[in-house]
Amino acid sequence: MNYAPGALVTARGRDWVVLPESDENLLVLRPLGGSDAEIAGVYLPLEAVKSASFDPPSIQQLGDHSSCRLLRDAVRLGFRSSAGPFRSFARLAVEPRPYQLVPLLMALKLDPVRLLIADDVGIGKTVEAGLIARELLDRGEVKRLCVLCPPPLAEQWQRELLQKFHIEAELVLASTASRLEKSLDVGESLFEHYPFVVVSMDFIKSDRRRDDFLRSCPELVIVDEAHSCAFDGGANTGRHQRHQLLKGLAKDESRHLVLVTATPHSGKEGAFRSLLGLLRPEFEKLSEAASPKEADERKRELAKYVVQRRRGDLKAFLDAETPFPKRESPKEDPTYLLTPDYRRLFDKVLEFARETVQDADDKTYRQRIRWWAALGLLRALASSPAAAAMTLRNRAAVADTDSIETADELGRITVLDPAGDESAEGIDVAPGGLTDNGTETETSKRLRGLAAEADALGGKKDSKLQGLLQLLKPLIEEGFSPIVFCRFIPTADYVAEYVRKALKSVEVMSVTGQLPPEDREARIAELAAHKKQKRPIVLVATDCLSEGINLQEHFDAVVHYDLAWNPTRHEQREGRVDRYGQVKDKVRVITYYGKDNRIDGIVLDVLIKKHKSIRNDLGISVPVPTDPNKVMEAIFEGLLLKRQDKTEQGELFPEAVVKAQRDALHKDWQEAALKQSQTVYAQIPIKVDEVARELQAIQSAIGAAVDVERFVSETLRAAHAVVGDNEGTLKVDLKGTAPAIREAVGEEKTFVARFELPVPEGVAYLQRTHPVVERLANHVLTTALDAQAGQPLARRCGVIQTDAVQRRTTLLLARFRFHILTKQGNVEWPLLAEDCLLLGFRGAPQSAEWLPPGEAEKLLFAKPGGNVFEDKAKAFLEKVLDPEGMAVIGPQLARTGDERGKELLDAHRRVRESSKAKGVSHRIQAAGAPDLLGVFLFLPNGAA
Repeated sequence: MNYAPGALVTARGRDWVVLPESDENLLVLRPLGGSDAEIAGVYLPLEAVKSASFDPPSIQQLGDHSSCRLLRDAVRLGFRSSAGPFRSFARLAVEPRPYQLVPLLMALKLDPVRLLIADDVGIGKTVEAGLIARELLDRGEVKRLCVLCPPPLAEQWQRELLQKFHIEAELVLASTASRLEKSLDVGESLFEHYPFVVVSMDFIKSDRRRDDFLRSCPELVIVDEAHSCAFDGGANTGRHQRHQLLKGLAKDESRHLVLVTATPHSGKEGAFRSLLGLLRPEFEKLSEAASPKEADERKRELAKYVVQRRRGDLKAFLDAETPFPKRESPKEDPTYLLTPDYRRLFDKVLEFARETVQDADDKTYRQRIRWWAALGLLRALASSPAAAAMTLRNRAAVADTDSIETADELGRITVLDPAGDESAEGIDVAPGGLTDNGTETETSKRLRGLAAEADALGGKKDSKLQGLLQLLKPLIEEGFSPIVFCRFIPTADYVAEYVRKALKSVEVMSVTGQLPPEDREARIAELAAHKKQKRPIVLVATDCLSEGINLQEHFDAVVHYDLAWNPTRHEQREGRVDRYGQVKDKVRVITYYGKDNRIDGIVLDVLIKKHKSIRNDLGISVPVPTDPNKVMEAIFEGLLLKRQDKTEQGELFPEAVVKAQRDALHKDWQEAALKQSQTVYAQIPIKVDEVARELQAIQSAIGAAVDVERFVSETLRAAHAVVGDNEGTLKVDLKGTAPAIREAVGEEKTFVARFELPVPEGVAYLQRTHPVVERLANHVLTTALDAQAGQPLARRCGVIQTDAVQRRTTLLLARFRFHILTKQGNVEWPLLAEDCLLLGFRGAPQSAEWLPPGEAEKLLFAKPGGNVFEDKAKAFLEKVLDPEGMAVIGPQLARTGDERGKELLDAHRRVRESSKAKGVSHRIQAAGAPDLLGVFLFLPNGAA
């Protein structure tokens, strides 16, 4: 016998629902009222399976006024194949903010899905992309998923997919590929064998790996940090390889592609258009329109593919407050002064650097190597004695090259801050010195002497370090957990060592690119464990943590120990803690620099202050419209190539060069910022009322955070737990509860929970798919449906006296199951949808006056009046449940099911209607008769 998806069957001594993954030999079953964790397979040739019938409610088990509400919530929260416009929301382990539905609705209007999600830092782009993936999977439109990302972000993506979207993905990295390939059949690809993968962009972009990936790549690809794949020419080999990889993926016109970045526009128009061209080839020529009218049409079309929003404008989207933290900085940035010894070393190194690059006639790559090495020396010297000493002793980091272009490419990666050009790994290095080989020369002796001087300036002789200690002490006393960002690995390790010695009551750790990503996360987790034990913590890190890694759960302050030479890097650092999910309402940001260190002064004056000013004025972060590295190169070229007669450091920087570069840059930057602020919101084709309609529909079908909180609180109180409620935080004492409740919760004594983000450390975030909620819902429903259960928390029948009704009113709690059948070509596949509805009528069943849905819902919260004696309650219920009553109720449930099925089909089509998917049709079928779960009578006070 074939069992259709949604059918009820009996096997292994319990009732189950048949899932769509079943075939003629293997039934995939979920227990009636059970969770996804209990799904099992039954092989029909070996095990007996029978059709199951659903018994009507029994008047022998009468409940109180809360039974209907508890039972309805337990049923609704237990759904994993829910009704409503989206197939995926019942499977999510996070409740999306209303504004996060916009990219999903935009995506569902496209076929294939080609979307650029470019929302501001900290809004939740990972959730927005994950929603799209989960929805397409649950609609059956894709079977496989790939996330392409920088290597350090791979484990975070794997964790986010599993914890928030219940997608178990394999990591495909340089360190894991060989192990994974051992499981493959001959000729089989990794991406055919593993349906869900998170892939290192830098691993897969190589010519050797790329072709196999393009051949067998999944139908849906999410690209994180997509700005690193934009390319408009030049010598950046890594960028070119990444862009070629994505162009190859985009050539498949059926592939779904979701690009994710907070910085889509680096200031280079050509690079930005190359990114847009991945969505549709014609977008790459967007600015080449023949007329203004044609340009406007192209921009309107582009708006369907790009979503880019400011954080400030989303705080109260659809009247739902999203608690983004506020950045708080001192009125004046703290500074330090170089000690006399450090200043003398600075002057010596500067003079040495000038000598090495003064040969204006040398136009070879060797001269460019010397130029970059000299610049690296100055930068390392401004960072710390440790970075300076290591740099002075090492060979040039870019010595192994034979072209000016390659020297420049490597030099910019190792010396400057190419935010958005390379993965975080590429910037986390210490640049080399100026020696050309390992032989002893006068130059190498001089360098070693300078390195020894740098060694002698550490610790108490380092005024920059001592100033940091004075910054950290009040931060920690105020309860902040700061991250100190450094440019170089030696600086981070050096700073961590001295801070640990100076602040003995504080737990201090350093995280740099020398650690593999899993070890970085382990160190952060170790620090978080100390914080849970009420011990202050400080994290010292390089920029290997500045992109993608979310640190808002454990840290709430950022100290820029080394200024970045690209303001986007500052934004990325601060964005690690300043984002949705941050518990503190304010995060502290401190920009620390040398007052008499003109290197810091120029960076601050030319780049950092202007970036802050634009963000404060417009509420958005606008990248430098020209390459900031080129600006810094021009300024420092004036320093190194134009010898001055003065010896004071402040006079060694040609002010005219600095001012000219700064003024020209600021003018272009301001114009770019104003232009971007005027267009950023034009790219939202989804209207607010459309989002509101779909949000209301899905919350009605599966419940919202407020419903989860009410259900957990009422269930635990009914189970005799002591529950304290303080502004949405439940503190629960389970001592008086039955073992089954303690087992469901997974705790023996006490626990603390919240139901909306942000959630403080030590507090559980309970959403509808959390195991605690799943187990409580399963317990309530199972014990209510089991006629043999001794003391169920909810009952299937009840009679309540209340002032909420003027006539006898009956509520019916019914469950419906449907098949949404999607057909494309000759292939048709079913999706199971479950729904729970309240029906109500006044009077007797034979003369029923049926209530509108909203009125029936209100009765769930009716306050009870006087008691109803048990014999009278049973007499009232018998009039509804007797054959005559059921003869009326049964057909009404069937009609309601038909109407609800049509509404469900309309909603399923509605959110996808504009996609213009070719040859796709939908229809709906009822999967068995409706289940009458409960009957509850409401009597006017005094009627009983």
